Amino acid sequence: MEHINLVETFSEFKEFKNIERETMMRILEDVFRHMLAKRFGTDENFDIIVNIDTGDLEIWRNRAIVEDDDVEDENLQIPYSEAIKIEPDFEVGEEVSEEIKMLDFGRRDILSIRQNLMSKIQEYEKDNVYKKYKERIGEIITGEVYQVWKKEILVLDDEGIELILPKSEQIPSDFYRKGDTIRAVVSKVEMRNNTPAIILSRTSPVFLERLFESEVPEVFDGLITIRNIVRVPGERAKIAVESYDDRIDPVGACVGMKGSRIHGIVRELKNENIDVINFTNNPVLYIQRALSPAKISSTNIVEDEKRAEVYLKPDQVSLAIGKGGFNIKLAGKLTGYEIDVFRESDIDAEDVDLQEFSDEIDQWIIEEFKAIGCDTAKSVLDLDIADLVKRTDLEEETIKEVIRILQEEFE
Repeated sequence: MEHINLVETFSEFKEFKNIERETMMRILEDVFRHMLAKRFGTDENFDIIVNIDTGDLEIWRNRAIVEDDDVEDENLQIPYSEAIKIEPDFEVGEEVSEEIKMLDFGRRDILSIRQNLMSKIQEYEKDNVYKKYKERIGEIITGEVYQVWKKEILVLDDEGIELILPKSEQIPSDFYRKGDTIRAVVSKVEMRNNTPAIILSRTSPVFLERLFESEVPEVFDGLITIRNIVRVPGERAKIAVESYDDRIDPVGACVGMKGSRIHGIVRELKNENIDVINFTNNPVLYIQRALSPAKISSTNIVEDEKRAEVYLKPDQVSLAIGKGGFNIKLAGKLTGYEIDVFRESDIDAEDVDLQEFSDEIDQWIIEEFKAIGCDTAKSVLDLDIADLVKRTDLEEETIKEVIRILQEEFE
């Protein structure tokens, strides 16, 4: 064997797809230089020539020609008698270059070189993956589900790099099988036992922000700014947007014609209910918009305590609170205020608690009214009969009788 062909000798290199050929050859040269320095004491008098196209590597040792009795270092010097065997015209003081053949390496050296190469390349690959994904934190990645476990999902990107989607970062209704395509945002990248761990998330507000950027050109171009996003993954989200261009309606642009733009985002988030509102520096107006779809009658801001007292009509209270309390919880997070909800009747001194009528109205009927947010006499009287029939399981005659009893109290 006249020279060393690295691609043929070390077939494992074919497995490393994420390393450029030039980088691989540089790593190979470094490994061989390390071996030469270990074997000969120095690698400074060696030339290593790597052919990137063919994978060939040649090693040449350069030694100075000295008189036979003047040899002090056989690695750096060659006796004149040996030099003229290579080339008869050589003279003392000149330099001789000899090629190191593969046969000159022992079996142990070859094995050591092979192990060092594999170790260096794996180390480079890990470092490369870490740096690549460190720069992609906050980006949406599309990958293929490779393995589904109880606590996490293993995802492969288009280069075969392993990504992790923990159960805690999945939307509760997410369900994936091997081979499914998955979209998520890169949440964090960290080294675990010298191996990069790339963590994905579908519950992060950043994921929702990136989805809006991909679906709404005005957001991507910066014409519409997303000021804040809060989420209860899979349930509800609120997003505050604004535009410095008066010609653009930020809410309308984000929702799209007949909801065309937001529908794709809602489907991706497993039918998460998304409220898009106009951002404003007016805290009263901001809180009113954040509590949508409820209609607020009045708001009292306690600025020192970062608290807001919101007064609504009885039929709006349940809308403000929302299913599972998500609406008021998210409105508070979005605006930065602790929101307390009050019925307008709560400040009416003449109102009477519905429980006071328990001697005239059956308890189960009172509970029916309380279930829809009506726990005072006036909160029931403020609603018309048709609305009460629709919202409760009570018959019209029963409701009319209750109204008669309540009206008598105020007469």
